[in-house]
Amino acid sequence: MNLPTRDAIVATARESIARGSKSFAAASLLFDRKTRERSWLLYAWCRACDDIADGQDHGHGMTRVDDAPARLVRLSAMTEAALAGQLVGDAAFDALRIVAAETAMPPRFARDLVAGFALDAEEWRPRSEDDLYTYCYHVAGVVGCMMAVAMGVSPEDDATLDRACDLGMAFQLANIARDIEEDDRVGRCYLPEAWLVEMDIPPGEHMKPHFRARLAVLAARLAARAAEFEASARVGTTALSFRSAWAVLAAADIYGAIARAVAARGEHAWDRRVSTGAAAKLGFIARAAGNAMRRRTLYPPRPRDADLWTRPRS
Repeated sequence: MNLPTRDAIVATARESIARGSKSFAAASLLFDRKTRERSWLLYAWCRACDDIADGQDHGHGMTRVDDAPARLVRLSAMTEAALAGQLVGDAAFDALRIVAAETAMPPRFARDLVAGFALDAEEWRPRSEDDLYTYCYHVAGVVGCMMAVAMGVSPEDDATLDRACDLGMAFQLANIARDIEEDDRVGRCYLPEAWLVEMDIPPGEHMKPHFRARLAVLAARLAARAAEFEASARVGTTALSFRSAWAVLAAADIYGAIARAVAARGEHAWDRRVSTGAAAKLGFIARAAGNAMRRRTLYPPRPRDADLWTRPRS
């Protein structure tokens, strides 16, 4: 039996990121070849897990699924096989096998992401702001940690991993703000119950037209929180190579623009999906190159904000 080569799995992973995220695909091209390929491999696994959990095709067409627990068992089993170095026979999970072996990726990171899918399978909802951050860690912050390791950051470098986690947190908060209406269509809401109570919005009714002004306040709050995590993440780029810092800063600009656009649109944020056009992406990439060259001046080392939510260590 002819086993798939690394090059074949990388090619499949490249197709996955091109279909699943134009923003991440564009930023990934700024990495050196080794890091770029590892970012594709990692993305392919993350994308496949998300698609299995939510019945999607490369992040598109999310639907309600009737067999969420069974789907979780399936993706968890394939993930564990990949972490054990076994040939899975699914390109996305073999992508995880490759990148984990090449980088000595801590298995707990992959398991933390799977735990995020478990929360959705249980139809979990955040009650508090701290709950919201815990969820964001499990579905995105930990991916930032994994990406940092793929870039060559030591799994023991907690300070840099914290900053990498911060960027994932910023991305997820932007996603939540942008996708409130889309999530509502499949019965999900990631706005903390405490926030809804504060705004006197009854459970399940946040998308009603007469609550739009109050919902806009919460979306702006999400964007503000995302900006705080993003600012912290930028400091961490001083620990990266120029090309990795360039990619990270470009992605931060692209996703930061999404969060800011949601906040700026106010009540109309969900009339059409917020996105970043090709021309804007090129502009952010060009700006990020200059910022990466001056990152030690722009983002001088400083202690991480003690009030900012911090990822679990184990």
